[in-house]
Amino acid sequence: MQWTLVIPVKPLARAKSRLADTASDGLRPGLALAFAQDTVAAALACPAVKDVAVVTDDALAGRELGSLGAHIVADEPRGGLNAALAHAAALVRAARPESAVAALNADLPALRPLELARVLDAAAEFPRAFLPDAAAIGTTLLAAREGEELRPAFGTDSRARHRASGAAEITLGAVDSVRQDVDTGDDLRAALALGVGPRTAAAAARLLIPGQ
Repeated sequence: MQWTLVIPVKPLARAKSRLADTASDGLRPGLALAFAQDTVAAALACPAVKDVAVVTDDALAGRELGSLGAHIVADEPRGGLNAALAHAAALVRAARPESAVAALNADLPALRPLELARVLDAAAEFPRAFLPDAAAIGTTLLAAREGEELRPAFGTDSRARHRASGAAEITLGAVDSVRQDVDTGDDLRAALALGVGPRTAAAAARLLIPGQ
């Protein structure tokens, strides 16, 4: 099964505020863009991925991620993350009704294409499925097979919310790169330990991170 991934990217100037203890205001936008670039590049290299749609209104993010081969979708209807993901998934389905669609976080800088393929293959066994994040509280991927609505419920306690919505929880081991999103300095250290993509590595080299 081939998947279309929908990846949301918020305006870079407002991204990653919880990294304030690790990265200055001037560095956080570049770090957030690097995360997204490495995530999109790895996603496009995944054998289970047909294409990637990035949902963003940030002009710089749109240019940079579009240059990697992603399609850029406007952040509509400006009703928050879940509304934007549902809108983008609907656009994908309008063009290709048979498409399997998955929402993927943009802050997975250690993402490995083959690990993502394993997760998507597991998701294909269910109408809707999700992968919890490394903290086992949030969600890094929500998938819907052809004919199923995505029905995203990202945000606080999204693992519990997606489970309550009827989505199956993917419990694979050895897919740490797909689970390790980055919100805090500790998250970034964990991602660096896994091995991040080249753009994140270059951006992180400008930070003073104990233990890096």
